[in-house]
Amino acid sequence: MPQSADHARSVRSYVMRAGRITDAQQRALRELWPRYGVDFGPGVLDLDGLFGRRAHRTLEIGFGNGEHLLECARAAPDRDFLGIEVHRPGVGHLLLGAAQAGISNLRVLAHDAVEVLEQQIPPASLDTLQLLFPDPWPKTRHHKRRLVSPQFVELVASRLRPGARMHLATDWEPYAVHMQCVLDACDALANCAPGGGFLDSGPARTATRFERRGERLGHRVRELLYQRR
Repeated sequence: MPQSADHARSVRSYVMRAGRITDAQQRALRELWPRYGVDFGPGVLDLDGLFGRRAHRTLEIGFGNGEHLLECARAAPDRDFLGIEVHRPGVGHLLLGAAQAGISNLRVLAHDAVEVLEQQIPPASLDTLQLLFPDPWPKTRHHKRRLVSPQFVELVASRLRPGARMHLATDWEPYAVHMQCVLDACDALANCAPGGGFLDSGPARTATRFERRGERLGHRVRELLYQRR
């Protein structure tokens, strides 16, 4: 797995933490990256060539340990899945799971999501984009780090096909309100919830590690679903 270089963007939505990485995860990063990994570099990706076919494509940003993304790929072999995550233990965990399950419809990018969207994902190429439990950066002085911003949402909208959907979830109420306001202000996207606002229940999915932690703490999960006009 390649190491990230220095880039022009000074404010990012994440902080690189070392984290504990197991020997198995290290081995997966070394041995399985050529099979599942996509290196970052200038130039738009040929997604049909990457997967060897044309199919419904889902991109998950910040997949954590990859449990949700792996289950999606396993449950829908007729669809293709891309995942972006910068933390090495989580990437290694997903690579191990994909190899054990014999998954072939999954590819992984280990780089800044904004730069991947800007430089590697073709316009109007995605059918679904998922952003589940991004860091809410709750302190006011850190709000500039929040991934969901007007610029980010416009970028995402440009990568969605007409009719494609963007699904978001958070258990931090102020961030949920912030995300809804930003998304509602994007003319290219329409809120799919009846009457607008949050979904009564989100699309069926495997609960993420962050979601389970939030449930233990008594946090209410808020979900948003928007469609590309």
